[in-house]
This record gives sequence, C-alpha cells and structure tokens, in this order.
Amino acid sequence: MNRIEAADYHDLVQPADPQLSPEGDRVAFVRRTPEDDETTAATIHVVPVGGDEPRQFTAADGVDGQPRWSPDGSRLAFASTRGDGDRQQVWVLPTDGGEARRVTGVVGGIDGLEWSPDGDRLLFTQRVSEADREERRDVAVDPDYEPEAPDPRVIDRMIYRAGTEYMDGRRSHVYVLDVEAALEGAVDAPADGEDDTDAGAAVTRLTDGDVDHVGSTWGDSKTVYYATKAGEVPDDSVTYDLLEHDVGTDEHTEFAQTTGWISGLEATTDGRVAFEYTDEERLTLGQTELRVHDRSSGTETTPTEPLDRTIGHDSGFEWDPEGESLYFTTPDEGSQVLWSVPGDASEEPTRVYGEGVTVESFSVGSDAVAVAQSEWDHPGDLFLTTRGGAETVRLTRVNHEYLSDRAVRQPEEVWFESDGHEIQGWLLTPPEFGGEVQRASEASSEGGSRGSGETYPLVVEIHGGPHSQWTTSGTMWHEFQTLAARGYVVFWSNPRGSTGYGEAHASAIERDWGDVTLTDVLAGVDAACERDYIDEDELYVTGGSFGGFMTAWTVTQTDHFRAAVSQRGVYDLSSFYGSTDAFKLIEGDFGTTPWAEPEFLWEQSPVAHVPNVETPTLVVHSDRDYRTPANTAELFYLGLQKHGVDTRLVRYPREGHELSRSGEPGHVVDRIERIVRWFDGYSVYSEAPLALERESDAGLSSAADDNEGNDGATDETSETDE
Repeated sequence: MNRIEAADYHDLVQPADPQLSPEGDRVAFVRRTPEDDETTAATIHVVPVGGDEPRQFTAADGVDGQPRWSPDGSRLAFASTRGDGDRQQVWVLPTDGGEARRVTGVVGGIDGLEWSPDGDRLLFTQRVSEADREERRDVAVDPDYEPEAPDPRVIDRMIYRAGTEYMDGRRSHVYVLDVEAALEGAVDAPADGEDDTDAGAAVTRLTDGDVDHVGSTWGDSKTVYYATKAGEVPDDSVTYDLLEHDVGTDEHTEFAQTTGWISGLEATTDGRVAFEYTDEERLTLGQTELRVHDRSSGTETTPTEPLDRTIGHDSGFEWDPEGESLYFTTPDEGSQVLWSVPGDASEEPTRVYGEGVTVESFSVGSDAVAVAQSEWDHPGDLFLTTRGGAETVRLTRVNHEYLSDRAVRQPEEVWFESDGHEIQGWLLTPPEFGGEVQRASEASSEGGSRGSGETYPLVVEIHGGPHSQWTTSGTMWHEFQTLAARGYVVFWSNPRGSTGYGEAHASAIERDWGDVTLTDVLAGVDAACERDYIDEDELYVTGGSFGGFMTAWTVTQTDHFRAAVSQRGVYDLSSFYGSTDAFKLIEGDFGTTPWAEPEFLWEQSPVAHVPNVETPTLVVHSDRDYRTPANTAELFYLGLQKHGVDTRLVRYPREGHELSRSGEPGHVVDRIERIVRWFDGYSVYSEAPLALERESDAGLSSAADDNEGNDGATDETSETDE
C-alpha cells in the first residue's frame, strides 16, 4: 500500500452541490479536481440513482457550478466561466441531449441561481456598481469590457473588502431572467453603432440602491423574497429587513425582521418563509435557529428551538417538495448531521441522517435526499437516503482508483476530562502502527525509526472558528492522513468554544479565547500521552485562523512543544478588529472594543506575550486574506525575530483565508509539505535538517518539479518567502 502524500491533492476529486432531479431518478453535482498547480477544473456530472456510473454533463471548458434542474426536469441551468474571458454567466442545457446555450451576458457574476416554480424564469444575484447599473452592464455587457482598477481607491464603507477582493462600490442585487426570451434574443450588449433595443431585454433587475440584497428565493412564480441590512449604518448592523417582491407589479413590501447572519431564505408557494435568527445579545456566542414566517397569518414559529444545536450555515436548509418540513444540518459531537422538522413546529426536530459523517450539502426530493458527504475513509462522495434516513445507498466512488492502493487509517475517538468538562477528540496513528512498544530514548541518536511497535511524535491540530467543530473527515482529511503517513500521530479535539455540544459549551470561552481553550487542548495532550506509543517529549502544534491564534497563544504560555506552525491566525485583537470584515466577532465574544478596553484586548493577544516564546514557530499567511489580514501576522513574526526565536514567514500570493480548503492546488500542497518539513527538522525521529538550514524550497515537490534531478535544491533563498 502507498502512503498518502501532500502532492496527492492533485489526484483527489471533490463532489459538491448535489441536486436531485424532479423525477428523483438522477442527481446532478459539481465535480472538482485540480487541473494544474494554479487551477481547479469543475464540471457538472449526473449520476442515476439506480447504480450506474456518473457521466459528465457539461464540457470541460471553464469552471461550472450551481447545477439546477427545471421543475419539469427538461433543462439544467448552471453557472459557468466558459467562453471568452472568465466572467461567470448562466447557461441552459437540454437534459435529453443538445448543446448548452448561454442565456446571460452580465457583468457581475452569478450567485443564488434558482428556477421559478413554473419553470419560465431564473432568479440570480450579482455584485455590481452604481455605474454598472446606470450603463446597463448588469443586464447586457460588451464581452470585451474590463473595469478599470480604482486609482486611488476611495473608501466610504465600514466593510470595504471581503474574501480576496475589495468591494469597490459593488452591491449585491437581485435579477430575474426570462428563459425563453433569452434563448430567442440577444444576451450581450451590441457593438458600437448597432441597435441595442433588445440587448439584455430578458434580464430584469428587481432591486436598487446602495445596499446589499441577499438570500433571494422564489415563493410562487410571481413572488420573490430577499433580505437587506437595516439601520443607519448597515455594515455595523446585524438586523435584516425581509422583503416580499411582486414580480408582476415590481412592488416590494417589508414583512419581518431578523438578526444574526443571513445565508439564505427558503419559501413555500403558499407564503411561508424560513430564515435564520440569532439573538442579537448573543450574536457570536448564541445558537442560530430557523424561524418560519407565515405571510397569510403574519405569525412566526421557531421550529428548531427545542434543539440545543446551532444551524449549519455552510450546508444550507430547504423545504421538502410538499412545503411541510424543513431539512437542515447541525454540528453534533464530531459529525455534521441532517435533521427535519415540521415548519409549523408541531413536532420536535428529528435526526434523519449522519452518524459519524460530515454532511457537506444535500437536496431533498419527494422520496429521498441526495447527500454529499465525507467520512474517515474517503474525502467525499454522493449518497442517497430516504426522507427518514432508514435506508442509504452510495451513488459514487469518485476517489476509488486513488484510494485503492493507499493506506488510510481510521481515527480513534477519545473522550477526556478537562476542568470538569467532558471533551471529545481523536487520535490518528501512522499506517505502520502496532506491535511492541519502544521508547524514543531507545532509538538511535541519529534519528528514531518509525517502524512497527515503536513510539511516535504527536502533532496537535487546533481548529478555527472559534465556534466550529472538527470531525474525522471534511476538509482536513488529506492533511491529517498525510501527517500520519509521515510518521506522526495526529490529535485533534473540540475544546470548549466548539459547536456541536450545546450552547453552554460554545459560549464557555466568552472573554477568554486563550486560557480556556488551552486548558482543554493540554488536557487532551495529557490524555493522549497516557498511551505508551506516544513520545511525550516529541510534541508539535499547528492550527489555522482561530487555530492560528491558539497556536501562537500556546507557544507564549508553555514550552510543551518542540515546534509550532501558526497559520492564517489572529495575533493582535485590536489590529484584527480594525482590519477585518468580522469585527463583530470581537464585540460578541469579548463584549468590548479597542477603545473601551485596550489593555484587556492587548493582554488577550498572543503578541503581548511574545517575549515568553522559546518554541521554533513557522508563520504561514496569505497575501489577500481579508478575514484575518496579514498585518497581525507580520507583527507576531517580527516579535519572534526580535526575541531570537527560530522562525520564518511564508506568504502565499493570490490566496485568501480559504487557502487550505480551496486555494491553488500547488499552494495547498506546498503548505502541507512546509508544515511537515518544519516539524521534521526538530524531531529526533527524522534525519531531516532544520528548515532554516536548507535551501528555501529544498525537499518540496514544487522544487522537484522545477529542478528534476537536483533533490529539490535551488540557487536562491529568501527567508521571508521560505
């Protein structure tokens, strides 16, 4: 059996966004796979529920996404960047055969694609500027049009950048596309001098103004619902107005408000609208519920209230085809599980499916639910389960060829006590694990062997959030298995602050991110070290985002660990507050601002305690990370340098906060390899020299690609670029 390697990321397939056909006989999904070091291919595939192999439904030309069946199943709409340029447009493909046709030519990209119940129109949103609206580029744009970059960039908004981009005056607006008109007429702006009478006539913008419109969805075929931020300064508000828009009269009516974070609305044809709600007073520490507003009676119910779990934002929620019950996911003790509940709250939520799995996304049909999920033994596939979860069949094995000759270890679940609380964690051992125990002190002074029956170094992984959870699968599957294959035991846990264990567990870190979490992490390390096969003198720690904060906090508070890798972290809470789009996290979790309690936030920041650090620490960050901007990483790195700590700063161009999950394939691989190389340099179980003593990319697959036969060495080094 071959060991899993970081470079194997290029061979992994990721299925996503399953969509069950109206007849319930097929599932469309997005199939993503790395194409080269910089790009990821994404095409639409369709798999029959009867057991046949999936087949590719769209051409490998551009990046495809958002497959959506028409109500009668005769067409499949999707978004794609195919054609000239990389601007995303809507395409429509006959499902009984034929070519896909582009039906939009808009400037701002496509999101929230959804068919009307009668199948005549498509709903979508796009981010556009006021100038785009005035020049009608949001309904028909010249394919050769390229916006000029602002010079200088003038900023008036409180939140002016997110993801990897500056917003530059763009707002999200809601549009309706007449499909037949688009198929019959022009979708692009005409060339100069040509008649533009019909240009963009199939596209109608429903919204206007300098405010974002989010969560749009159809009710009946004449009604669209969406939400906008309320308040004098919308960027500083967590209150949303919910609006009903009559497509025929072009009139809209506000009918309710909610607070928290809106990822979407879901409505029935008879006017019941489901939306997310989080108590404003417990904005980041409280749990998110689902509420249902009945337009006919004006009443509201909260059907998820009896459940002590928070709604899973990323996987969404939806009504069943009858409009009776809502389906949604929650984190739940190391799984991401699927639930259903009657929309009128007449019964308590029922756990449908998901023990021991991570449900990434799902689609509800008349008789079944299609699910994209990952488990400990595979990074992702499609499954079909009954509406009650009684029977389940596997529809795909997209990574079968890759996994057929790879050694994949099953994690061991461990529960341990910390400060009077029961905490869940997992241990993943190397492929060769087993046999008679040998302590590291018995190993060669030139480096311990990793053979069967010996002790192993331990890597501790700390999750981000902080209000999230880790499972035995999901996006960390490849990294954890790679570390284990390199001879490390990997330990991860869901300390207090994590979701999936109730509100009290998640809110236990209020005003204390560092010490409470560290208490639980170290208790888990102690529990792990009770096993004879773990060398308690060979401990390493890493994590990203909040996990980066905690990695930095850990090395400022203890010398338990031989080396650390801190990734995309928050290191100075005040600077983070002033440079992120997520400043509400500080206001919610700490109940303060930098002006109200500057000394308190400083003491809660890892950079305040840099003089205590002795642990060699690699700092990893992305140049375009606007969730945890690089300025605090630079401060932490400089502090380590000033205090004589072994350190390096690795910066990834073009990448944002999602590097580890969806970055350029070459960067994803490089990041994992650098983590291993940093740890290997300090481990007695490895003969590798310190990373600081090697060429900047020595031993990395990227260097091997560029310098075949040169053992990965290059002639140039850069300490800050490693």
